[in-house]
Amino acid sequence: MKDFFLFMKEAADGLQRAGRYGTAHVYRSSLNALKAFHGETRLPFRRMTPEFVKCFESYLRGKGCSWNTVSTYMRTLRAVYNRAVECGSAVYVPRLFRHVYTGTRADRKRALDNGEMARLLDGETLQRGYSDELRQTKELFVLMFLLRGMPFVDLAYLKKKDLAGNVLTYRRRKTGRRLAVTLTSEAVVLINRYRNTDRASPYLFSLITADEGSETAYRQYQIALRRFNRRLSSLKILLGFTSLLSTYAARHTWATMAYYSEVHPGIISEAMGHSSIAVTETYLKPFRNKKIDEANAKVISFAKMYMGNITAC
Repeated sequence: MKDFFLFMKEAADGLQRAGRYGTAHVYRSSLNALKAFHGETRLPFRRMTPEFVKCFESYLRGKGCSWNTVSTYMRTLRAVYNRAVECGSAVYVPRLFRHVYTGTRADRKRALDNGEMARLLDGETLQRGYSDELRQTKELFVLMFLLRGMPFVDLAYLKKKDLAGNVLTYRRRKTGRRLAVTLTSEAVVLINRYRNTDRASPYLFSLITADEGSETAYRQYQIALRRFNRRLSSLKILLGFTSLLSTYAARHTWATMAYYSEVHPGIISEAMGHSSIAVTETYLKPFRNKKIDEANAKVISFAKMYMGNITAC
């Protein structure tokens, strides 16, 4: 096999058969973008050169893709290429992806401002004159925040058996790390309000009905995610927020507020179930300079006060 497109399609099909539907979706999206760029039906491995890959990066940026999207596509292509090299379908090209972006940028603020989160935490917000759908969306967002910034995917797949008394124990779907969250009284109220009443269902909430691991369950999750984000966008407009309101916002807001509360990044990393503290650092990077500037202002203020005391003497 000497064609990159065919090799990548077979890799995506294999992931699909293995039940890794999310990763398969990323592979297919990356493949479609590469096909649109190349404009031909075949892509021989010999055409995969550093210059070709760099031109693909420029193409993606020209299409308005963020650096993080570019990184996702490039890392996917690199994984496919490395697999092809391992099985002898491609010749190793040194530093093929060295000059394209494969990192993670925290170049966009995803956390809510303190005042915005306070409004969402206020139990009186949206209590009268608003649809049950918007009220539920607001309260599930708050619940994600209360559960240490739980990702929506983990919320959707929570099981009834994960809840024992006031402790919620679950395994993160992205990293596989096992987390235990002691529930606050506010979290208990929200869980009881929206918990699944279908005795035959294993899920704690009614966001998914199909068996876990099935393609149907994955599609139900994707539908629920899109619907939830649409409603969050409506909620943002309704409340007049300036910050982006999305499923990511609950997680980034929790991490940011923990950071400003002087919680050590290592503890934040453990609390959120990150694979490493380096992941946590990407969450906090946009706020580092702001905190450093605040520290500088405090130092200058202290110095001025000290000089004033000396002058008074």
